[in-house]
Amino acid sequence: MQAPIPFSKPVRHHSLQARISWGEQVVTVGGDAPVRVQSMTNTDTADAIGTAIQVKELALAGSELVRITVDTPESAKAVPYIREQLDKMGVHVPLIGDFHYNGHRLLTEFPDCAKALSKYRINPGNVGKGDKHDKQFAQMIEAAIRYNKAVRIGVNWGSLDQELLARLMDENASRATPWDAKQVMYQALVTSALESAELAERLGLAREQIILSCKMSGVQDLIAVYRELARSTNHPLHLGLTEAGMGTKGTAASSVALGVLLQEGIGDTIRVSLTPQPGEARTQEVLIATEIIQALGLRSFVPSVTACPGCGRTTSTTFQELAMQIDDYLRYQMPVWRKQFPGVENLKVAVMGCIVNGPGESKHADIGISLPGNGEAPAAPVFIDGEKAITLRGDNIAKEFHDIVENYVHKKYAVKA
Repeated sequence: MQAPIPFSKPVRHHSLQARISWGEQVVTVGGDAPVRVQSMTNTDTADAIGTAIQVKELALAGSELVRITVDTPESAKAVPYIREQLDKMGVHVPLIGDFHYNGHRLLTEFPDCAKALSKYRINPGNVGKGDKHDKQFAQMIEAAIRYNKAVRIGVNWGSLDQELLARLMDENASRATPWDAKQVMYQALVTSALESAELAERLGLAREQIILSCKMSGVQDLIAVYRELARSTNHPLHLGLTEAGMGTKGTAASSVALGVLLQEGIGDTIRVSLTPQPGEARTQEVLIATEIIQALGLRSFVPSVTACPGCGRTTSTTFQELAMQIDDYLRYQMPVWRKQFPGVENLKVAVMGCIVNGPGESKHADIGISLPGNGEAPAAPVFIDGEKAITLRGDNIAKEFHDIVENYVHKKYAVKA
């Protein structure tokens, strides 16, 4: 007898669990915690108000951790005020300080900044050279220990520790069959992350408070390095395709790379590093990150809207417009609905354009509408929980369907007294 086709579901890579907190807000990363979404501001951090506003926008879009650049005394001084403004707005998302070159000085000279951050990002390729490297790295780790902060040791192939790379190249040259240059670079990325983590532990930082990343801009490169990193450690891992690019290129590359790794169970937090197109909101990177996770069935962030692409059978763009209206409406409502209607993120809505797949898809959704196609009767049956509930006609189909969706949410997901 033929065996059933198994359902494909990611099995998470075993890792320790880190706790990243601010006040009573605690975000767990790794272990059995869900895959978390991160983002990063592109404001001048010294502009405390502007940065706080963008952090709020990112958090409302679904970012559970937000990273900010801390590169100057002015930006370090602004961090406590950014935290204060966010708390006043009721936005308790943990802030991550992104440090390069002078982080050891900023964390030492501005203790209020060190306290206000929930996590530090340290790039081992940018903490100093020669004898200064370990000393300056140690200063940052000591700050994390003093203020009980988590640390991400984030290696990046664009700023790889050149002394380490030279050492590994010398070792490679002595091999009977030397590796090619790319393989040595892979090894350097992983080695930099692991050796830095070991040093942080020797200095006294708890192992579970260390998160690792090895970011690259090539899809296959990233997959190869993270597979090796996952085999080599049980630290929580942060995923991200660095310098992913703009628009469709950045979206496709990030989706492919992160999708493959997440499907293999690798990755505890992700960021989609998009270059914003002119006029595009910074929140776009958050929306794509949540869509990647939701598409894999790992988490639900917003109700999903299924809509057909349209073909010669469809009479107009009505179903496209309705699908967009419903999708925009659901996303707009989620910051409020998330608190009022637990579970609403699992809602499934279908907006279909003709009789071929319309009724079937609509029955599979919680709420679905099958709009009339070319030559079909001018009627739109609505299906609720798999059953035909009503047929809409006339010029107000969009408004009436919108009301049906809203009523359904209020009825199904309202918290029982």
